[in-house]
Amino acid sequence: MGSLTAQLLCEVDKLRTELLNNVEVMTDCQRAEDEISHREILTRIESVIVGIVTSLSRDEAPVLALPKRFSWANVSFDSAIGLQMSSGCSVTTIRSDCPSSATRFAQILKILSVIYRLVQSNSFATKRDIYYNNTQLFGSQKTVDTIVDDISCMLKVPRRSLHVLATSKGLISGDLCYMEEDGTRIDCHSSSAAVSVSSNIVGIRNIASSAKFILIVEKDATFQRLLDDDFCTKLSPCIIITGKGVPDVNSRLMVRKLWDVLHIPIFALVDADPHGIEIMCIYKYGSVAMSFEAHSLTVPSVMWLGLLPSDLQRLRVPEEALIPLSKRDESKLNSLLKRPYLTSQPDWQKEMELMQQSKVKAEIQSLAAIAPDFLTSIYLPNKLRYGGWV
Repeated sequence: MGSLTAQLLCEVDKLRTELLNNVEVMTDCQRAEDEISHREILTRIESVIVGIVTSLSRDEAPVLALPKRFSWANVSFDSAIGLQMSSGCSVTTIRSDCPSSATRFAQILKILSVIYRLVQSNSFATKRDIYYNNTQLFGSQKTVDTIVDDISCMLKVPRRSLHVLATSKGLISGDLCYMEEDGTRIDCHSSSAAVSVSSNIVGIRNIASSAKFILIVEKDATFQRLLDDDFCTKLSPCIIITGKGVPDVNSRLMVRKLWDVLHIPIFALVDADPHGIEIMCIYKYGSVAMSFEAHSLTVPSVMWLGLLPSDLQRLRVPEEALIPLSKRDESKLNSLLKRPYLTSQPDWQKEMELMQQSKVKAEIQSLAAIAPDFLTSIYLPNKLRYGGWV
């Protein structure tokens, strides 16, 4: 079994050797990111408050300046990091004397005060805790989520360093053990049940794994199928993780943490549709909204394993399993093709242009139309054996 596994993963090992050349640059970025002390965070919050008090002392209405997190104009692309926020980015002003923004100003100040106390006392709270701290002021959980990220961006401090945690939606399984910050030992080896991704990734330590690769799975249904088919045991030691669609920050942090520690190839298994491609791009290059945290969230080494648009033709996936692209799909595809990172990925461009020409998309489950166990018994083993990624 060992020699068969070695033969199967010869191409994966070659890829790992290639990737190791870039490791030093990426880990240096990570170290720089982790050096913000509690005192420095408190100083940055105090600086915001001093600005407000100074305005009041001059009989002026206080104003907060927040970087525009959702603007492509504020983002630049670096092939070693992904999408990162530009240093001289444009801002939006939140005025305390304007009826349309006074409530938001109060919400930001309230959350700043909560964060200050958390950092000062070295304690943690979830975003849910903050919302229930004053539901009348915040109105919705989404308001809290957005403001926490806005504050993180404004202070140039990673959210986890603000002592605010978010409940994870991701799942992980495979050849992996680690210790949580509170000393709990987590074993991900079970073939029947996955482990929830930690809500405190930065606190994880003592990671142990013999995995040869990590497989990011777009959808929970596909992830569960791989679990049911005992994929991690059958095909060498490996780790599989899913963010259940668009990944939350914790799922992205976990993938990055595993890359920083293990330095093994990371593959993405997504639907052959614009939505799946965008999800893969978030893991690899990051998102505009979280570009200020690119150094700790992106993994530019991620490779596209499947489902490739070219696979649909090569494998002759039955026509009834293919779905015509909607107008919205075509619009999303056009948008993706204009992204700055696509110029460095000609093979990805070709695949997306093929989708554009064929005007069809397909879910990973479409492979079951060839054979019920085609995904785990034939498709993935062959892809990994023959280097069928781009």
